[in-house]
Amino acid sequence: MAKKSLIEREKKRQKLEQKYHLIRQSLKKRIRSNFSPLSLSEKTKMREKLQSLPRNSAPTRLHRRCFLTGRPRANYRDFGLSGHVLREMVYECLLPGATRSSW
Repeated sequence: MAKKSLIEREKKRQKLEQKYHLIRQSLKKRIRSNFSPLSLSEKTKMREKLQSLPRNSAPTRLHRRCFLTGRPRANYRDFGLSGHVLREMVYECLLPGATRSSW
């Protein structure tokens, strides 16, 4: 089980990412746009605005965590579970359609 403080930190990052998503997206779009004749100084101002946003609001700082244990590694997107929890659930036949591997 992951520490509760780490799980709460991740929840806080998710809220920040949702809060600043549209602002970040619009700034990036305006910086990248080739059609708008922005001068170099305007682009640098926009980059400064982008950098002034909170660091934890960046989507790259988010981790996908296991739904049951909170483990940040070896997560499967389809199930939202970490590898060892997924394996235990398959062995107990709790996931329909998933089969055990044997060779």
